[in-house]
Amino acid sequence: MVYYDLTHLYGSPRARKSGTDFYWNMVQMYGLSPRVTLEGFSRGGLFAYNWAADHPDKVACIYVDAPVCDVFSWPGRSSGNAGLWKGMLDEWGLTEARMNTFPGNPIDRLKPLADARIPVICVCGDSDRVVPFSENSAVVRQRYTAMGAPFELILKPGVDHHPHSLENPTPVVDFIVRHQAGYEAGQCYTLRGNYQNSYRKFEKERVGTVAFLGGSITEMKGWRDMICEDLKQRFPYTKFTFVAAGIPSTGSTPGAFRLTDDVLSKGKVDLLFVEAAVNDDTNGFSAIEQVRGMEGIVRHALVSNPSMDIMMLHFIYDPFIPKLDKGQMPDVILNHERVANHYLLPSVNLASEIAARMRSGEFTWEQFGGTHPNPLGHAYYAATINKVLDEMYAPCATAKDAAKPHALPAVPLDAYSYTNGRLVDIRQAHIGKGWQLVAPWTPRLAAETRPGFVDVPMLETNRPGAKLTLDFEGTAVGIFCVSGPAAGILEYSVDGAPFKKLDTFTAWSDGLYIPWVYMFDTELPMGKHRLTLRMSKDHHPQSKGTSCQIRQFVVNESF
Repeated sequence: MVYYDLTHLYGSPRARKSGTDFYWNMVQMYGLSPRVTLEGFSRGGLFAYNWAADHPDKVACIYVDAPVCDVFSWPGRSSGNAGLWKGMLDEWGLTEARMNTFPGNPIDRLKPLADARIPVICVCGDSDRVVPFSENSAVVRQRYTAMGAPFELILKPGVDHHPHSLENPTPVVDFIVRHQAGYEAGQCYTLRGNYQNSYRKFEKERVGTVAFLGGSITEMKGWRDMICEDLKQRFPYTKFTFVAAGIPSTGSTPGAFRLTDDVLSKGKVDLLFVEAAVNDDTNGFSAIEQVRGMEGIVRHALVSNPSMDIMMLHFIYDPFIPKLDKGQMPDVILNHERVANHYLLPSVNLASEIAARMRSGEFTWEQFGGTHPNPLGHAYYAATINKVLDEMYAPCATAKDAAKPHALPAVPLDAYSYTNGRLVDIRQAHIGKGWQLVAPWTPRLAAETRPGFVDVPMLETNRPGAKLTLDFEGTAVGIFCVSGPAAGILEYSVDGAPFKKLDTFTAWSDGLYIPWVYMFDTELPMGKHRLTLRMSKDHHPQSKGTSCQIRQFVVNESF
Protein backbone atom coordinates (compact mmCIF):
# COMPACT_ATOMS: atom_id res chain seq x y z
CA MET A 1 0.00 0.00 0.00
CA VAL A 2 1.35 3.43 -0.95
CA TYR A 3 0.07 6.94 -0.28
CA TYR A 4 0.59 10.09 -2.30
CA ASP A 5 -0.81 13.35 -0.93
CA LEU A 6 -2.46 15.38 -3.70
CA THR A 7 -5.11 16.82 -1.42
CA HIS A 8 -5.15 20.43 -2.57
CA LEU A 9 -4.78 19.88 -6.31
CA TYR A 10 -8.47 19.13 -6.97
CA GLY A 11 -7.85 16.35 -9.49
CA SER A 12 -6.22 18.84 -11.87
CA PRO A 13 -4.09 17.88 -14.89
CA ARG A 14 -0.99 18.62 -12.80
CA ALA A 15 -2.24 16.29 -10.05
CA ARG A 16 -2.98 13.53 -12.54
CA LYS A 17 0.44 13.87 -14.19
CA SER A 18 2.08 13.63 -10.77
CA GLY A 19 -0.06 10.60 -10.05
CA THR A 20 0.95 8.97 -13.31
CA ASP A 21 4.65 9.60 -12.66
CA PHE A 22 4.20 8.11 -9.20
CA TYR A 23 2.37 5.12 -10.69
CA TRP A 24 5.20 4.29 -13.09
CA ASN A 25 7.78 4.67 -10.34
CA MET A 26 5.91 2.20 -8.13
CA VAL A 27 5.37 -0.29 -10.95
CA GLN A 28 8.83 -0.15 -12.49
CA MET A 29 11.01 0.42 -9.44
CA TYR A 30 9.11 -1.58 -6.82
CA GLY A 31 7.29 -4.14 -8.94
CA LEU A 32 3.82 -3.26 -7.66
CA SER A 33 0.73 -4.35 -9.57
CA PRO A 34 0.10 -2.52 -12.86
CA ARG A 35 -3.60 -2.45 -12.00
CA VAL A 36 -4.14 -0.33 -8.90
CA THR A 37 -6.89 0.17 -6.38
CA LEU A 38 -7.61 3.88 -6.09
CA GLU A 39 -8.80 5.36 -2.82
CA GLY A 40 -10.20 8.87 -2.69
CA PHE A 41 -11.67 10.52 0.41
CA SER A 42 -13.70 13.72 0.15
CA ARG A 43 -11.95 16.01 -2.38
CA GLY A 44 -9.71 13.02 -3.12
CA GLY A 45 -12.63 11.71 -5.14
CA LEU A 46 -11.81 14.33 -7.79
CA PHE A 47 -8.38 12.79 -8.30
CA ALA A 48 -9.50 9.15 -8.07
CA TYR A 49 -12.27 9.45 -10.64
CA ASN A 50 -10.34 11.71 -13.01
CA TRP A 51 -7.16 9.61 -12.95
CA ALA A 52 -9.22 6.48 -13.56
CA ALA A 53 -10.96 8.17 -16.50
CA ASP A 54 -7.52 8.94 -17.97
CA HIS A 55 -6.13 5.44 -17.31
CA PRO A 56 -8.98 2.90 -17.09
CA ASP A 57 -6.63 0.10 -18.17
CA LYS A 58 -4.51 0.67 -15.06
CA VAL A 59 -7.31 0.45 -12.47
CA ALA A 60 -8.56 -2.72 -10.76
CA CYS A 61 -11.23 -1.02 -8.64
CA ILE A 62 -12.03 2.23 -6.82
CA TYR A 63 -12.91 2.95 -3.20
CA VAL A 64 -14.25 6.45 -2.54
CA ASP A 65 -15.54 7.86 0.72
CA ALA A 66 -17.84 10.91 0.79
CA PRO A 67 -16.22 11.90 -2.52
CA VAL A 68 -16.55 15.21 -4.31
CA CYS A 69 -18.04 14.37 -7.70
CA ASP A 70 -19.29 17.81 -8.76
CA VAL A 71 -17.25 20.94 -8.01
CA PHE A 72 -20.40 23.05 -8.30
CA SER A 73 -21.62 21.22 -5.19
CA TRP A 74 -18.25 21.52 -3.40
CA PRO A 75 -16.40 23.81 -3.10
CA GLY A 76 -19.21 25.50 -5.06
CA ARG A 77 -19.49 28.99 -6.43
CA SER A 78 -21.78 30.30 -3.72
CA SER A 79 -21.33 27.88 -0.85
CA GLY A 80 -19.25 30.13 1.38
CA ASN A 81 -16.03 28.41 0.31
CA ALA A 82 -14.79 31.35 -1.74
CA GLY A 83 -11.15 30.70 -0.88
CA LEU A 84 -11.35 27.05 -1.87
CA TRP A 85 -13.26 27.90 -5.05
CA LYS A 86 -10.58 30.40 -6.06
CA GLY A 87 -7.86 27.90 -5.18
CA MET A 88 -9.48 25.35 -7.45
CA LEU A 89 -9.76 27.86 -10.32
CA ASP A 90 -6.11 28.79 -9.93
CA GLU A 91 -4.99 25.16 -9.85
CA TRP A 92 -6.94 24.38 -13.01
CA GLY A 93 -5.94 27.66 -14.67
CA LEU A 94 -9.56 28.56 -15.29
CA THR A 95 -11.72 31.65 -15.01
CA GLU A 96 -15.30 31.97 -13.88
CA ALA A 97 -16.44 32.27 -17.48
CA ARG A 98 -14.69 29.07 -18.54
CA MET A 99 -16.13 27.09 -15.64
CA ASN A 100 -19.36 26.62 -17.60
CA THR A 101 -17.46 24.04 -19.68
CA PHE A 102 -15.42 22.60 -16.80
CA PRO A 103 -13.76 19.36 -18.01
CA GLY A 104 -12.98 17.74 -14.66
CA ASN A 105 -16.28 16.82 -12.99
CA PRO A 106 -16.44 13.09 -12.20
CA ILE A 107 -20.18 13.05 -12.85
CA ASP A 108 -19.39 13.92 -16.48
CA ARG A 109 -16.37 11.61 -16.95
CA LEU A 110 -17.83 8.21 -16.14
CA LYS A 111 -17.98 6.65 -19.59
CA PRO A 112 -14.32 5.53 -19.79
CA LEU A 113 -14.70 3.85 -16.41
CA ALA A 114 -18.01 2.25 -17.36
CA ASP A 115 -16.65 0.99 -20.67
CA ALA A 116 -13.86 -0.74 -18.72
CA ARG A 117 -16.40 -1.93 -16.13
CA ILE A 118 -14.25 -0.70 -13.25
CA PRO A 119 -15.94 -1.73 -9.96
CA VAL A 120 -16.60 1.12 -7.53
CA ILE A 121 -17.48 0.98 -3.85
CA CYS A 122 -18.64 4.19 -2.22
CA VAL A 123 -19.18 4.96 1.47
CA CYS A 124 -21.27 8.05 2.27
CA GLY A 125 -23.31 9.60 5.02
CA ASP A 126 -26.88 10.30 3.97
CA SER A 127 -26.84 13.53 6.02
CA ASP A 128 -23.60 14.95 4.58
CA ARG A 129 -23.91 18.76 4.60
CA VAL A 130 -20.43 19.39 3.20
CA VAL A 131 -20.52 17.14 0.13
CA PRO A 132 -24.23 16.32 -0.16
CA PHE A 133 -24.88 12.76 -1.22
CA SER A 134 -27.79 13.72 -3.48
CA GLU A 135 -25.59 16.10 -5.50
CA ASN A 136 -22.54 13.86 -5.75
CA SER A 137 -22.47 10.10 -5.28
CA ALA A 138 -26.19 9.63 -5.89
CA VAL A 139 -25.70 11.16 -9.34
CA VAL A 140 -22.63 9.02 -10.02
CA ARG A 141 -24.43 5.84 -9.03
CA GLN A 142 -27.46 6.62 -11.18
CA ARG A 143 -25.37 7.36 -14.25
CA TYR A 144 -22.79 4.63 -13.72
CA THR A 145 -25.25 1.79 -13.18
CA ALA A 146 -27.32 3.01 -16.14
CA MET A 147 -24.22 2.31 -18.25
CA GLY A 148 -24.13 -1.25 -16.88
CA ALA A 149 -21.10 -0.71 -14.63
CA PRO A 150 -20.77 -2.16 -11.09
CA PHE A 151 -21.27 0.34 -8.27
CA GLU A 152 -21.75 -0.64 -4.63
CA LEU A 153 -22.93 1.90 -2.08
CA ILE A 154 -22.81 1.84 1.70
CA LEU A 155 -25.03 4.67 2.89
CA LYS A 156 -24.60 5.51 6.58
CA PRO A 157 -27.88 6.78 8.07
CA GLY A 158 -27.74 10.05 9.99
CA VAL A 159 -24.01 10.57 9.31
CA ASP A 160 -22.54 13.89 8.15
CA HIS A 161 -19.30 14.30 6.18
CA HIS A 162 -17.33 12.94 9.15
CA PRO A 163 -16.41 10.42 10.39
CA HIS A 164 -15.10 8.78 7.24
CA SER A 165 -14.95 5.04 6.53
CA LEU A 166 -16.55 2.29 8.64
CA GLU A 167 -15.95 1.06 12.18
CA ASN A 168 -15.62 -2.40 10.66
CA PRO A 169 -13.96 -2.02 7.25
CA THR A 170 -14.48 -5.66 6.25
CA PRO A 171 -16.95 -4.88 3.41
CA VAL A 172 -14.44 -2.52 1.81
CA VAL A 173 -11.52 -4.90 2.30
CA ASP A 174 -13.49 -7.81 0.82
CA PHE A 175 -14.51 -5.66 -2.15
CA ILE A 176 -10.91 -4.68 -2.89
CA VAL A 177 -9.55 -8.21 -2.48
CA ARG A 178 -12.09 -9.83 -4.76
CA HIS A 179 -11.37 -7.38 -7.57
CA GLN A 180 -7.66 -8.06 -7.83
CA ALA A 181 -6.62 -9.69 -11.10
CA GLY A 182 -4.74 -12.56 -9.47
CA TYR A 183 -7.67 -13.33 -7.22
CA GLU A 184 -10.25 -13.35 -10.00
CA ALA A 185 -8.15 -15.76 -12.08
CA GLY A 186 -8.79 -18.56 -9.58
CA GLN A 187 -12.57 -18.25 -9.48
CA CYS A 188 -14.64 -21.11 -10.94
CA TYR A 189 -18.14 -20.45 -12.21
CA THR A 190 -20.39 -20.93 -15.23
CA LEU A 191 -22.69 -18.18 -16.46
CA ARG A 192 -26.05 -19.21 -17.87
CA GLY A 193 -29.34 -17.43 -18.47
CA ASN A 194 -29.95 -13.89 -17.27
CA TYR A 195 -30.90 -11.97 -14.14
CA GLN A 196 -33.12 -9.33 -15.76
CA ASN A 197 -36.04 -10.20 -13.51
CA SER A 198 -34.38 -9.73 -10.13
CA TYR A 199 -32.52 -6.67 -11.44
CA ARG A 200 -35.81 -5.05 -12.41
CA LYS A 201 -37.35 -5.85 -9.04
CA PHE A 202 -34.38 -4.58 -7.04
CA GLU A 203 -33.36 -1.55 -9.11
CA LYS A 204 -36.65 -0.37 -10.61
CA GLU A 205 -39.33 -1.49 -8.15
CA ARG A 206 -36.94 -1.20 -5.18
CA VAL A 207 -38.35 -4.18 -3.33
CA GLY A 208 -37.32 -7.82 -3.36
CA THR A 209 -37.16 -11.17 -1.61
CA VAL A 210 -33.97 -13.25 -1.56
CA ALA A 211 -33.91 -16.81 -0.21
CA PHE A 212 -31.06 -19.12 0.81
CA LEU A 213 -31.76 -22.87 0.78
CA GLY A 214 -29.16 -25.38 1.91
CA GLY A 215 -27.48 -27.12 4.81
CA SER A 216 -25.29 -26.03 7.71
CA ILE A 217 -22.86 -24.03 5.54
CA THR A 218 -25.82 -21.89 4.51
CA GLU A 219 -27.38 -21.87 7.98
CA MET A 220 -24.25 -20.72 9.82
CA LYS A 221 -23.05 -17.13 10.04
CA GLY A 222 -20.88 -16.50 7.01
CA TRP A 223 -21.28 -16.19 3.26
CA ARG A 224 -25.05 -15.72 3.45
CA ASP A 225 -24.71 -12.69 5.72
CA MET A 226 -22.01 -11.27 3.45
CA ILE A 227 -24.19 -11.66 0.35
CA CYS A 228 -27.12 -9.98 2.12
CA GLU A 229 -24.90 -7.00 2.88
CA ASP A 230 -23.53 -6.93 -0.64
CA LEU A 231 -27.01 -6.92 -2.17
CA LYS A 232 -27.90 -3.98 0.05
CA GLN A 233 -24.78 -2.21 -1.24
CA ARG A 234 -25.62 -2.98 -4.86
CA PHE A 235 -29.20 -1.83 -4.46
CA PRO A 236 -29.09 0.71 -1.60
CA TYR A 237 -32.63 1.98 -2.15
CA THR A 238 -34.23 -1.47 -2.13
CA LYS A 239 -36.29 -2.87 0.72
CA PHE A 240 -35.13 -6.46 0.99
CA THR A 241 -36.68 -9.46 2.68
CA PHE A 242 -34.11 -12.19 3.30
CA VAL A 243 -35.26 -15.77 3.88
CA ALA A 244 -32.72 -17.95 5.70
CA ALA A 245 -33.74 -21.55 4.96
CA GLY A 246 -30.60 -23.48 5.83
CA ILE A 247 -31.01 -26.60 7.99
CA PRO A 248 -27.86 -28.47 9.05
CA SER A 249 -27.37 -31.98 7.66
CA THR A 250 -30.01 -31.60 4.94
CA GLY A 251 -29.45 -31.92 1.20
CA SER A 252 -31.52 -31.63 -1.94
CA THR A 253 -34.14 -34.29 -1.15
CA PRO A 254 -35.21 -32.65 2.14
CA GLY A 255 -34.92 -29.29 0.37
CA ALA A 256 -37.34 -30.35 -2.35
CA PHE A 257 -40.00 -31.32 0.18
CA ARG A 258 -39.58 -28.36 2.54
CA LEU A 259 -39.33 -25.75 -0.24
CA THR A 260 -42.97 -24.69 0.07
CA ASP A 261 -43.00 -24.34 3.85
CA ASP A 262 -39.52 -22.89 4.35
CA VAL A 263 -39.16 -20.69 1.25
CA LEU A 264 -42.17 -20.20 -1.01
CA SER A 265 -44.58 -19.52 1.85
CA LYS A 266 -42.47 -16.49 2.88
CA GLY A 267 -43.48 -14.47 -0.19
CA LYS A 268 -42.75 -14.23 -3.89
CA VAL A 269 -39.03 -15.02 -4.14
CA ASP A 270 -37.03 -13.00 -6.68
CA LEU A 271 -33.58 -14.53 -6.18
CA LEU A 272 -32.82 -17.99 -4.77
CA PHE A 273 -29.43 -19.39 -3.76
CA VAL A 274 -29.40 -23.19 -3.47
CA GLU A 275 -26.66 -25.64 -2.41
CA ALA A 276 -26.68 -29.32 -1.52
CA ALA A 277 -23.51 -30.97 -2.88
CA VAL A 278 -21.84 -31.60 0.48
CA ASN A 279 -24.85 -33.12 2.24
CA ASP A 280 -26.07 -35.07 -0.80
CA ASP A 281 -22.64 -36.69 -0.93
CA THR A 282 -21.93 -37.26 2.76
CA ASN A 283 -25.48 -38.53 3.42
CA GLY A 284 -25.09 -41.16 0.71
CA PHE A 285 -27.87 -40.11 -1.65
CA SER A 286 -27.62 -41.89 -5.00
CA ALA A 287 -27.03 -40.17 -8.32
CA ILE A 288 -30.71 -40.56 -9.17
CA GLU A 289 -31.76 -39.02 -5.86
CA GLN A 290 -29.29 -36.15 -6.30
CA VAL A 291 -30.91 -35.20 -9.60
CA ARG A 292 -34.46 -35.76 -8.37
CA GLY A 293 -33.89 -33.63 -5.30
CA MET A 294 -32.13 -30.72 -7.02
CA GLU A 295 -34.45 -30.72 -10.03
CA GLY A 296 -37.36 -30.90 -7.63
CA ILE A 297 -36.21 -27.69 -5.96
CA VAL A 298 -35.45 -25.82 -9.19
CA ARG A 299 -38.49 -26.82 -11.22
CA HIS A 300 -40.89 -26.34 -8.29
CA ALA A 301 -39.39 -22.89 -7.64
CA LEU A 302 -39.76 -21.83 -11.28
CA VAL A 303 -43.32 -23.14 -11.49
CA SER A 304 -44.19 -21.11 -8.38
CA ASN A 305 -42.61 -17.98 -9.90
CA PRO A 306 -41.36 -18.23 -13.51
CA SER A 307 -39.55 -14.91 -13.02
CA MET A 308 -37.41 -16.23 -10.15
CA ASP A 309 -33.65 -15.99 -10.71
CA ILE A 310 -31.66 -18.89 -9.21
CA MET A 311 -27.96 -19.46 -8.48
CA MET A 312 -26.60 -22.93 -7.74
CA LEU A 313 -23.58 -23.32 -5.44
CA HIS A 314 -21.21 -26.24 -4.84
CA PHE A 315 -19.26 -26.08 -1.56
CA ILE A 316 -16.28 -28.21 -0.52
CA TYR A 317 -15.66 -30.81 2.20
CA ASP A 318 -12.86 -33.24 2.98
CA PRO A 319 -13.72 -36.17 0.64
CA PHE A 320 -13.90 -33.86 -2.38
CA ILE A 321 -10.28 -32.70 -2.00
CA PRO A 322 -8.35 -35.82 -3.14
CA LYS A 323 -10.69 -36.25 -6.11
CA LEU A 324 -10.28 -32.64 -7.21
CA ASP A 325 -6.52 -32.87 -6.75
CA LYS A 326 -6.53 -35.76 -9.25
CA GLY A 327 -8.60 -33.75 -11.72
CA GLN A 328 -11.77 -35.72 -10.94
CA MET A 329 -15.02 -33.80 -10.45
CA PRO A 330 -17.17 -35.26 -7.63
CA ASP A 331 -20.18 -37.07 -9.07
CA VAL A 332 -22.63 -35.04 -7.00
CA ILE A 333 -21.40 -31.80 -8.56
CA LEU A 334 -21.75 -33.31 -12.04
CA ASN A 335 -25.29 -34.41 -11.19
CA HIS A 336 -26.30 -31.01 -9.88
CA GLU A 337 -24.65 -29.37 -12.90
CA ARG A 338 -26.97 -31.41 -15.13
CA VAL A 339 -29.84 -29.57 -13.47
CA ALA A 340 -28.14 -26.16 -13.73
CA ASN A 341 -27.48 -26.72 -17.42
CA HIS A 342 -31.01 -27.97 -18.16
CA TYR A 343 -32.60 -24.93 -16.52
CA LEU A 344 -29.92 -22.39 -17.58
CA LEU A 345 -28.87 -21.46 -14.04
CA PRO A 346 -25.52 -19.81 -13.27
CA SER A 347 -23.49 -22.09 -11.02
CA VAL A 348 -20.50 -21.52 -8.76
CA ASN A 349 -18.02 -24.37 -8.26
CA LEU A 350 -16.45 -23.26 -5.00
CA ALA A 351 -15.16 -26.78 -4.38
CA SER A 352 -12.90 -26.61 -7.45
CA GLU A 353 -11.76 -23.10 -6.61
CA ILE A 354 -10.82 -23.80 -3.00
CA ALA A 355 -9.04 -27.05 -3.88
CA ALA A 356 -7.00 -25.25 -6.55
CA ARG A 357 -6.08 -22.42 -4.19
CA MET A 358 -4.89 -24.94 -1.60
CA ARG A 359 -2.80 -26.75 -4.22
CA SER A 360 -1.14 -23.46 -5.12
CA GLY A 361 -0.25 -22.85 -1.47
CA GLU A 362 -2.53 -19.86 -0.98
CA PHE A 363 -3.80 -21.38 2.29
CA THR A 364 -4.27 -24.76 3.97
CA TRP A 365 -7.49 -26.63 4.72
CA GLU A 366 -7.04 -25.75 8.40
CA GLN A 367 -6.53 -22.05 7.60
CA PHE A 368 -9.66 -22.12 5.43
CA GLY A 369 -11.63 -23.55 8.34
CA GLY A 370 -12.61 -26.93 6.91
CA THR A 371 -16.09 -27.99 5.88
CA HIS A 372 -17.64 -25.28 8.04
CA PRO A 373 -15.32 -22.41 7.09
CA ASN A 374 -13.99 -19.71 9.36
CA PRO A 375 -14.48 -16.04 8.36
CA LEU A 376 -11.58 -16.29 5.91
CA GLY A 377 -13.18 -19.26 4.17
CA HIS A 378 -16.59 -17.65 4.00
CA ALA A 379 -15.00 -14.53 2.51
CA TYR A 380 -13.68 -16.66 -0.36
CA TYR A 381 -17.14 -18.11 -0.90
CA ALA A 382 -18.79 -14.69 -0.85
CA ALA A 383 -16.19 -13.16 -3.17
CA THR A 384 -16.88 -15.58 -6.00
CA ILE A 385 -20.64 -15.44 -5.53
CA ASN A 386 -20.34 -11.66 -5.73
CA LYS A 387 -18.28 -11.98 -8.91
CA VAL A 388 -21.08 -13.99 -10.50
CA LEU A 389 -23.59 -11.35 -9.39
CA ASP A 390 -21.33 -8.74 -11.02
CA GLU A 391 -21.38 -10.68 -14.28
CA MET A 392 -25.09 -11.51 -14.22
CA TYR A 393 -26.21 -7.96 -13.42
CA ALA A 394 -23.69 -6.20 -15.71
CA PRO A 395 -25.81 -6.33 -18.91
CA CYS A 396 -29.13 -5.68 -17.19
CA ALA A 397 -29.10 -1.87 -17.15
CA THR A 398 -28.41 -1.57 -20.87
CA ALA A 399 -30.24 -4.66 -22.11
CA LYS A 400 -32.79 -3.95 -24.82
CA ASP A 401 -34.89 -7.01 -24.04
CA ALA A 402 -37.52 -6.52 -21.38
CA ALA A 403 -37.54 -8.74 -18.33
CA LYS A 404 -39.67 -11.82 -18.92
CA PRO A 405 -40.40 -15.17 -17.26
CA HIS A 406 -37.81 -17.90 -17.68
CA ALA A 407 -38.75 -20.60 -20.19
CA LEU A 408 -39.38 -23.85 -18.34
CA PRO A 409 -38.09 -26.93 -20.20
CA ALA A 410 -41.08 -28.93 -21.39
CA VAL A 411 -39.58 -32.22 -20.21
CA PRO A 412 -37.81 -32.66 -16.85
CA LEU A 413 -34.54 -34.55 -16.58
CA ASP A 414 -36.30 -37.21 -14.52
CA ALA A 415 -40.05 -37.78 -14.67
CA TYR A 416 -39.96 -38.75 -10.98
CA SER A 417 -38.10 -35.67 -9.73
CA TYR A 418 -39.66 -34.19 -6.60
CA THR A 419 -41.08 -31.21 -8.46
CA ASN A 420 -44.24 -31.07 -6.39
CA GLY A 421 -42.79 -32.04 -3.04
CA ARG A 422 -44.79 -31.22 0.07
CA LEU A 423 -44.58 -31.74 3.81
CA VAL A 424 -47.64 -33.52 5.21
CA ASP A 425 -48.76 -32.95 8.79
CA ILE A 426 -48.25 -35.96 11.06
CA ARG A 427 -51.84 -35.56 12.24
CA GLN A 428 -52.96 -36.88 8.86
CA ALA A 429 -51.75 -40.37 9.81
CA HIS A 430 -53.99 -43.04 11.34
CA ILE A 431 -51.98 -44.28 14.30
CA GLY A 432 -52.35 -47.59 16.07
CA LYS A 433 -51.27 -48.80 19.48
CA GLY A 434 -47.65 -47.95 20.23
CA TRP A 435 -47.54 -44.64 18.36
CA GLN A 436 -48.28 -41.34 20.07
CA LEU A 437 -48.32 -37.68 19.13
CA VAL A 438 -45.86 -35.92 21.45
CA ALA A 439 -46.13 -32.14 21.56
CA PRO A 440 -43.65 -30.73 22.28
CA TRP A 441 -41.16 -33.53 21.80
CA THR A 442 -37.83 -33.64 23.64
CA PRO A 443 -35.31 -36.51 23.49
CA ARG A 444 -35.18 -39.21 26.14
CA LEU A 445 -31.52 -39.98 25.50
CA ALA A 446 -28.67 -37.50 25.77
CA ALA A 447 -27.70 -36.33 22.28
CA GLU A 448 -27.53 -33.11 20.30
CA THR A 449 -30.54 -31.80 18.40
CA ARG A 450 -31.11 -29.41 15.51
CA PRO A 451 -33.24 -26.23 15.69
CA GLY A 452 -36.73 -26.95 14.39
CA PHE A 453 -36.48 -30.61 15.38
CA VAL A 454 -36.88 -30.34 19.14
CA ASP A 455 -39.69 -28.80 21.23
CA VAL A 456 -42.01 -29.39 18.26
CA PRO A 457 -44.75 -31.98 17.66
CA MET A 458 -43.46 -35.44 16.76
CA LEU A 459 -45.11 -38.76 16.02
CA GLU A 460 -43.13 -41.21 18.16
CA THR A 461 -42.87 -44.89 18.88
CA ASN A 462 -40.44 -47.00 20.89
CA ARG A 463 -42.39 -50.25 20.60
CA PRO A 464 -41.79 -53.10 18.12
CA GLY A 465 -44.93 -53.88 16.16
CA ALA A 466 -46.34 -50.34 16.45
CA LYS A 467 -48.25 -49.57 13.26
CA LEU A 468 -49.64 -46.55 11.39
CA THR A 469 -51.10 -45.77 7.98
CA LEU A 470 -51.13 -42.67 5.80
CA ASP A 471 -53.40 -42.10 2.83
CA PHE A 472 -51.88 -39.79 0.23
CA GLU A 473 -52.05 -38.82 -3.42
CA GLY A 474 -48.82 -38.60 -5.38
CA THR A 475 -45.87 -40.44 -6.89
CA ALA A 476 -43.50 -40.65 -3.91
CA VAL A 477 -43.75 -40.92 -0.13
CA GLY A 478 -41.37 -40.83 2.81
CA ILE A 479 -40.78 -39.39 6.27
CA PHE A 480 -38.85 -36.43 7.63
CA CYS A 481 -37.63 -37.76 10.96
CA VAL A 482 -34.83 -37.45 13.48
CA SER A 483 -32.48 -40.42 13.67
CA GLY A 484 -31.02 -40.55 17.15
CA PRO A 485 -29.21 -43.01 19.45
CA ALA A 486 -32.15 -45.44 19.57
CA ALA A 487 -33.22 -45.18 15.92
CA GLY A 488 -34.83 -48.43 14.85
CA ILE A 489 -35.63 -50.37 11.71
CA LEU A 490 -38.90 -49.52 9.97
CA GLU A 491 -40.94 -51.97 7.95
CA TYR A 492 -43.00 -50.33 5.22
CA SER A 493 -45.53 -51.24 2.57
CA VAL A 494 -47.32 -49.17 -0.07
CA ASP A 495 -50.72 -50.32 -1.34
CA GLY A 496 -50.43 -53.72 0.30
CA ALA A 497 -47.11 -54.71 -1.27
CA PRO A 498 -44.79 -57.03 0.72
CA PHE A 499 -43.11 -55.23 3.60
CA LYS A 500 -39.56 -53.99 3.14
CA LYS A 501 -37.10 -52.98 5.86
CA LEU A 502 -35.30 -49.66 6.26
CA ASP A 503 -32.68 -49.07 8.97
CA THR A 504 -32.95 -45.46 10.18
CA PHE A 505 -29.74 -45.50 12.26
CA THR A 506 -27.06 -43.29 10.65
CA ALA A 507 -23.34 -42.76 11.10
CA TRP A 508 -24.18 -39.68 13.20
CA SER A 509 -27.07 -41.08 15.26
CA ASP A 510 -25.02 -42.09 18.28
CA GLY A 511 -24.59 -38.47 19.37
CA LEU A 512 -27.15 -36.53 17.33
CA TYR A 513 -30.85 -36.62 16.55
CA ILE A 514 -30.05 -35.87 12.94
CA PRO A 515 -32.82 -34.61 10.63
CA TRP A 516 -33.23 -37.11 7.79
CA VAL A 517 -35.61 -37.79 4.94
CA TYR A 518 -36.18 -41.45 4.17
CA MET A 519 -38.02 -42.25 0.95
CA PHE A 520 -40.07 -45.45 0.85
CA ASP A 521 -41.39 -45.48 -2.71
CA THR A 522 -40.44 -42.94 -5.37
CA GLU A 523 -41.91 -44.21 -8.67
CA LEU A 524 -45.59 -44.71 -7.93
CA PRO A 525 -48.27 -44.13 -10.55
CA MET A 526 -50.12 -40.86 -10.08
CA GLY A 527 -53.14 -41.32 -7.89
CA LYS A 528 -54.23 -42.30 -4.39
CA HIS A 529 -52.12 -44.63 -2.28
CA ARG A 530 -51.76 -45.95 1.28
CA LEU A 531 -48.51 -46.19 3.24
CA THR A 532 -48.28 -48.67 6.11
CA LEU A 533 -45.44 -48.39 8.64
CA ARG A 534 -44.57 -50.65 11.54
CA MET A 535 -41.60 -50.84 13.88
CA SER A 536 -39.41 -53.92 13.60
CA LYS A 537 -38.20 -55.83 16.64
CA ASP A 538 -34.72 -55.73 15.09
CA HIS A 539 -32.34 -52.80 15.22
CA HIS A 540 -28.85 -51.75 14.18
CA PRO A 541 -26.10 -53.26 16.40
CA GLN A 542 -25.08 -49.79 17.57
CA SER A 543 -28.62 -48.55 18.17
CA LYS A 544 -29.90 -48.39 21.73
CA GLY A 545 -33.48 -49.30 20.85
CA THR A 546 -36.39 -49.42 18.43
CA SER A 547 -37.60 -45.85 18.24
CA CYS A 548 -38.75 -43.49 15.52
CA GLN A 549 -39.65 -39.82 15.72
CA ILE A 550 -41.45 -38.41 12.67
CA ARG A 551 -41.58 -34.64 12.21
CA GLN A 552 -43.55 -34.74 8.93
CA PHE A 553 -44.41 -37.07 6.12
CA VAL A 554 -43.14 -36.12 2.66
CA VAL A 555 -45.16 -36.61 -0.52
CA ASN A 556 -44.45 -35.78 -4.14
CA GLU A 557 -48.01 -34.84 -4.97
CA SER A 558 -49.79 -35.50 -8.24
CA PHE A 559 -50.22 -32.43 -10.44
